[in-house]
Amino acid sequence: MVNRPRSMLLAASLGAVLSFGQTGVVTPNSMLEGTRVPPQAEPPKPVLSPETRGDILMARKMYREAIEAFAEGSPKDAVLRNKTGIAYHQLMQLDSARKCYEQAVKLKPDYHEAINNLGTIWYAKKSYRRAVSQYKKAIKLAPDSASIHSNLGTAYFARKEFEPAMEEFRVALQLDPNVFEHHSSYGVMLQERSVQDRAKFHYSMAALYAQGGRSELALQYLRKALEEGFHERKKLDSDPAFASLRELPEFKQLLTLEPRVL
Repeated sequence: MVNRPRSMLLAASLGAVLSFGQTGVVTPNSMLEGTRVPPQAEPPKPVLSPETRGDILMARKMYREAIEAFAEGSPKDAVLRNKTGIAYHQLMQLDSARKCYEQAVKLKPDYHEAINNLGTIWYAKKSYRRAVSQYKKAIKLAPDSASIHSNLGTAYFARKEFEPAMEEFRVALQLDPNVFEHHSSYGVMLQERSVQDRAKFHYSMAALYAQGGRSELALQYLRKALEEGFHERKKLDSDPAFASLRELPEFKQLLTLEPRVL
């Protein structure tokens, strides 16, 4: 065996390294080339049902587009007919809305939400007697619905039947203490919020909240009543509903203020 000088061996090794470097550079990427996992295709997006698409459009207040979306579903689907009615209702196309609600009830006679919504149509048309009739039918099917009791109370209030109105409002508050504070979501049932004598309505609500020990809301509604022109200010000193509030500084301040009528 020939003994080569140490310097020659180092040179040969270095030459091999340099030669390899010139013919094929090893990089981290090239080393992983054979182990890469090909990118996977994105899973297909779920196809939304006509009802879901319609609900999204309703939330965006795109009511005409929602009507078109709901129409792609089954014409025998009571929920879709009811929701289509709500969309027409928001467009103030009351006759079209009424027809849809009636179709929903025909498809599902115990559909209390659609029956309630029929009541809101008659209320909007100022046919309060018919509104009361529909709300009563709905309550028979859903006696624990705070919204329907609230609507019935509002219809009684419009007919100036204040005692039954207040009773319905009391029942509504017992079922849902925040029923009058909810913001409508346009789901399947509408809650009527419009009243002609807003000053008297808000005074009545203030009395109910005061009797229920909810002083903050009572004061808020009382202020609203005064701002909307409630003229029977002397009642504030004598109405037993406000007995628990009379010593509060906020209540005393309301008695001295002359709020600007909105």
